Amino acid sequence: MKAIRRFTVRPVLPEPLAPLSDLARNLRWSWHPETRDLFRSVDPERWAASDGDPVRLLGSVAPERLAELAGDSRFLRRLSTVAADLHDYVTGDRWYQTQPNSAELPAAVAYFSPEFGITAALPQYSGGLGILAGDHLKAASDLGVPLIGVGLLYRHGYFRQTLSRDGWQQEHYPVLDPNELPLALLDEADGTPAQVALALPGGRSLRARIWLAQVGRIPLLLLDSDVEDNDPHERGVTDRLYGGGSEHRLLQEMLLGIGGVRAVRTYCRLTGHPAPEVFHTNEGHAGFLGLERIAELCDGGLEFDAALEAVRAGTVFTTHTPVPAGIDRFDRELVARHFGSDAELPRIDVERVLNLGMETYPGGEPNLFNMAVMGLRLAQRANGVSLLHGDVSRGMFAGLWPGFDPDEVPITSVTNGVHAPTWVAPEVFRLGARQIGAQRTEEALSVGGSERWDAVADIPGQDIWELRRDLREQLVVEVRRRLRASWRQRGAGTAELGWIDGVLDPDVLTIGFARRVPSYKRLTLMLRDRDRLMELLLHPERPVQIVVAGKAHPADDSGKRLVQELVRFADDPRVRHRIVFLPDYGMAMAQKLYPGCDIWLNNPLRPLEACGTSGMKAALNGCLNLSVLDGWWDEWFQPDFGWAIPTADGAATDADRRDDIEAAALYDLLEQRVTPRFYERGATGLPDRWIEMVRQTLSLLGPKVLAGRMVREYVERLYAPAARAHRAAGPDSARELADWKARVRAAWPRVTVDHVETSATAATAELGTTLTLRVRVGLGDLGPDDVEVQAVSGRVDSEDRIADATTVALKAAGGPDLEGRWAYEGPLALDRTGPYGYTVRILPAHRLLASPTEVGLVAVPSEEVAEGAGVLMR
Repeated sequence: MKAIRRFTVRPVLPEPLAPLSDLARNLRWSWHPETRDLFRSVDPERWAASDGDPVRLLGSVAPERLAELAGDSRFLRRLSTVAADLHDYVTGDRWYQTQPNSAELPAAVAYFSPEFGITAALPQYSGGLGILAGDHLKAASDLGVPLIGVGLLYRHGYFRQTLSRDGWQQEHYPVLDPNELPLALLDEADGTPAQVALALPGGRSLRARIWLAQVGRIPLLLLDSDVEDNDPHERGVTDRLYGGGSEHRLLQEMLLGIGGVRAVRTYCRLTGHPAPEVFHTNEGHAGFLGLERIAELCDGGLEFDAALEAVRAGTVFTTHTPVPAGIDRFDRELVARHFGSDAELPRIDVERVLNLGMETYPGGEPNLFNMAVMGLRLAQRANGVSLLHGDVSRGMFAGLWPGFDPDEVPITSVTNGVHAPTWVAPEVFRLGARQIGAQRTEEALSVGGSERWDAVADIPGQDIWELRRDLREQLVVEVRRRLRASWRQRGAGTAELGWIDGVLDPDVLTIGFARRVPSYKRLTLMLRDRDRLMELLLHPERPVQIVVAGKAHPADDSGKRLVQELVRFADDPRVRHRIVFLPDYGMAMAQKLYPGCDIWLNNPLRPLEACGTSGMKAALNGCLNLSVLDGWWDEWFQPDFGWAIPTADGAATDADRRDDIEAAALYDLLEQRVTPRFYERGATGLPDRWIEMVRQTLSLLGPKVLAGRMVREYVERLYAPAARAHRAAGPDSARELADWKARVRAAWPRVTVDHVETSATAATAELGTTLTLRVRVGLGDLGPDDVEVQAVSGRVDSEDRIADATTVALKAAGGPDLEGRWAYEGPLALDRTGPYGYTVRILPAHRLLASPTEVGLVAVPSEEVAEGAGVLMR
């Protein structure tokens, strides 16, 4: 019989065990081994059955066992120690509080993301973006950064994946009950649930409750629209991550951005938490948060343009996609219907809203509202997530800054990192602790700060090799368990599955490949030459085995076909003991997969991988990377700790030929370099050269790939400058900057470079020569305080384009003359040999600008002026 109503019955813990509830509700347990060990000791069998979720565990433990533990003095001492450790962790000073410039750092930062991967027990993520956001919160907690996370609570999370008998992906959406998750409702002082509300067209409204997940020191606010006051359509807004049509997604993103700011204000009002000075938009989904903050300032009496400048000053925007197709874009009319007098933010003219997101630049689609474009227009600071991705992003969004070279577009880079305490296997941690102690190991993995982990050099090779085999053996056991469950779901009977006991071998070179399955990640590149792959898998002396996992988006049939193609190959009785596909890739699987692999394979189409952090997690466990030079690997690859797959990315190479060439290069590397190194033995009987590569991976890559390093970079390079800009952008300063920008834009058509000359008398000069550059400019209604006149110089190519440019500000030398022109001059140092060129340009200048390119205006010499300036030195 089916129940007509469901309750969550919470256990009543005996008073001595009360701290268990606090420990279970703080998600620090997900990366703190001592807390997990404590919960495991409560009831090892039920701990395993609860998939390592303390909330589920406590809901299932028999009262008799709880009473027994309440009288167990040894258990109570452990409980007291772990609870005291959490208290110290949450309240004590950490890296952030001990910085010499701590007074300049933001009092708080609000971090918005559409998904957060904290733990498998809170399934609110789909892939890399969410895992990165979760690692960002955990690292901020370890460092003591006062972050407030903001997201949505999806009642179905992301889908669970199974396979049909013929290998087709099937999606399942289990309903999540927030009362059974490690969450608590945010309540008003009178005990009623706190709510935020958005106005919808036609007088309707969208209401949401606020759930709180405590991530160490960091509160994570999750908005939930499944409340009785909503109509059925509105109740379903937060049903699924990345589900529904355009209007559904727009409502999700309005709730995340606008509702998220209101949730932050509510949380700070109820708890006394400092109000955020910096708002960080993790990808464009939360971009509407800037509109809500503008509306707040307008309600306080500030004009729209001034409010825009004040909001921009304290906003950081991170883009994660290297392709326009990965950005949410909405029809202009749909956005217009949800803003304005009949809907949300009625005090802001809807045209002002639309102008922030419209693609009003060459190559853009003028009727589409682009969330990333809005994010960039609403943020004074922006970044990509690797050096290469920053370069790609500057090119992709260059249309927003016409007249500037892509490398001058104001988008910097902070390369992603991963939260080592979450992803490092306990066995790897213990090996480090034996060398330098548990406390130093924990600090090295969480806070970081060193360039190298030199202590790895002192670990005996035998210990490293035994560790790697142990982790590989654990993976073999896990794969067989999951594979058996998958085949049972596919309809196989027990009698058919005896072969699974022989799947994988703990002494065979193991390759991992696990990620989302969009086409650019090329799940099936390894199948390009199946005969050659079979030879690798079945080699009599140097075999390889491959573990593959990944989900295709529910609406992506081409991705599902790739999954099916891989599954059908892995089902072949000739190779199924050497290659497996594991369905339902998620955090729990990943934490076994990364440590157990010897090689982490990554073969995207370069440069379409923004960063790609799975290889970082593998590296922290001594796994070597075999990857296309894309994302972070392009930045940090060295032959000492991995291999680079050559790319065939010339414009004349079609997609099929490119795949053929790069697959052949992959097979060559595996046959000629990777497998021989794994299987060759030195004088000690160990694969000495392989072990040395593992050492180099741990000692050189380890400190780089930490989320602690990443968050420290955000604090120092983006959050602290944004906080200073926020404080400088008070109402008067914001008005000043807005008025100045309006005046500059109106006057700019009359800003000209009228004459350029140098002291050079010939077209050649010696290295080290310094020339004098003299310029006359017209400034129209502007004055010298409004602009900066620059000399831009460097080597030139065959088309006179300046590469690797150096800019020098010229000094005003007089004016205005009778024609209203101003004279500027300065030195031009010829510091490079070969073809050398220069030009002159004028940029707006103001003390409150984050960069001289921010306004997007530039004046350069006309062709006539350039021809008379002697622009080339040879």
